[in-house]
Amino acid sequence: MPIAFNEPLSFLQRITEYMEHVYLIHRASCQPQPLERMQSVAAFAVSAVASQWERTGKPFNPLLGETYELIREDLGFRFISEQVSHHPPISAFHSEGLNHDFLFHGSIYPKLKFWGKSVEAEPRGTITLELLKHNEAYTWTNPTCCVHNVIIGQLWIEQYGMVEILNHRTGHKCVLHFKPCGLFGKELHRVEGHIQDKNKKKLFMIYGKWTECLWGIDHASYESFKKQERRGDHLRKAKPEDSSRKAESDVADDVPVAQETVQVIPGSKLLWRINTRPPNSAQIWPAKRRSGWRRSREKHGGSVPRRRRSGRPGGSTQATTPTLGLLTGCMQGITSSGISLTAQISTEGLEGPGADWRPVSLDSLGWPL
Repeated sequence: MPIAFNEPLSFLQRITEYMEHVYLIHRASCQPQPLERMQSVAAFAVSAVASQWERTGKPFNPLLGETYELIREDLGFRFISEQVSHHPPISAFHSEGLNHDFLFHGSIYPKLKFWGKSVEAEPRGTITLELLKHNEAYTWTNPTCCVHNVIIGQLWIEQYGMVEILNHRTGHKCVLHFKPCGLFGKELHRVEGHIQDKNKKKLFMIYGKWTECLWGIDHASYESFKKQERRGDHLRKAKPEDSSRKAESDVADDVPVAQETVQVIPGSKLLWRINTRPPNSAQIWPAKRRSGWRRSREKHGGSVPRRRRSGRPGGSTQATTPTLGLLTGCMQGITSSGISLTAQISTEGLEGPGADWRPVSLDSLGWPL
């Protein structure tokens, strides 16, 4: 695969972005009722995939046995991930609260399918969240991710499929439907679902967009609003597109235009809203821009950092790199794959691609050059 399709992140680092909205887990642990806990867990499951919005770059495959560790004392968790299999590629992760209030673990085995103009990544592997205070375990699987126009046209991403979150102690289940884009893009990014008890009685409705926010409302109010909406639906029917369309195999898939923001039903409560990204985040990660930045640094006499991936076992090197998706503050991580790599990652004060990179002297670490 051409390097232009990659972003300079290991897949193990990318997994840590699940924890961007870890406050939802802390909130769930403090809720007294199982229905309220399921609402927060459902919001966390949706927020875990929100960082993929507009992230069309593919992370680099980790080496077998490679690990990545992240500790965020300010957010109250520690996280470690490891590449446990190379063929097929399987990544496992484990996280725990520093206050011993939760455990979050699982494995990811993405099954890739190439459909000509798009690549579909079907996530295989179960994700488990344990709330230790309540002796509860929740399990689910992430939705399917699809990147369009991999051959020609502008890349764009969507997620679709059914996600079922099960509380194994009480029997409560949350069923979330990540809707596909559709012909006119009306359902782009939309998520709808419900929470039911062990008798399959619907208790709570959830709706929103996985790229923006998630709202919830009781089932009776939701059905009443939908009935009123259907009465006036004939006034808002979409006009059919122009019939003069080229064959699907001849052109790229048009990037759908996102519809108006989520329509909030009166009486709804906000379950989750996505964090604001850094203002220049869209210009940081494209790998094809890195070669131009490297030539610019060398032209002006600046040094270029290099990261070593082979050498004497037990050696180490340090590098500082900007990051896009996770927890836009500062984080420290450790990556190892035969040798030990220590990475300190920061997003503060970024002016452009690689603005915060600093070279490291390998002589001081005892490495043979």
